[in-house]
Amino acid sequence: MTVFIMSFHYLLSNDPIEPSVATFADDEGAECQFLGTVRGEEDGKTIIGIEYSAYRPMADVELARICQHAQSEHGPHRVEMQHRLGFVSVREASIIIRVKTKHSALSFELCRWYLKEIKTSVPIWKKPVFAN
Repeated sequence: MTVFIMSFHYLLSNDPIEPSVATFADDEGAECQFLGTVRGEEDGKTIIGIEYSAYRPMADVELARICQHAQSEHGPHRVEMQHRLGFVSVREASIIIRVKTKHSALSFELCRWYLKEIKTSVPIWKKPVFAN
């Protein structure tokens, strides 16, 4: 009998987002990955990057709450997330979300759900740095 792994890992960091090789537990058949990068334009104006900041105590609590809610509402799965803090240049990754589940449909659904929850409830702010 195999036991499906329920776990979550999140990181708010100034460190660059590094690629990683997917590894799967016996009961996992799908990984969906979202990688968001900084665009070269904000509100129609050219930017050189975005300065991200967060209220860490509240952000950590909210990220844990989101992960726990997802586990109880959507069943066992693994999720890894990293959101950059500090200055992130254009074309660099600012967020990554990796969701591993038994089936692909749930993996896609959860990846989108996590992104929406992070954007709407985690106190992370962005300040565009304009070219001029």
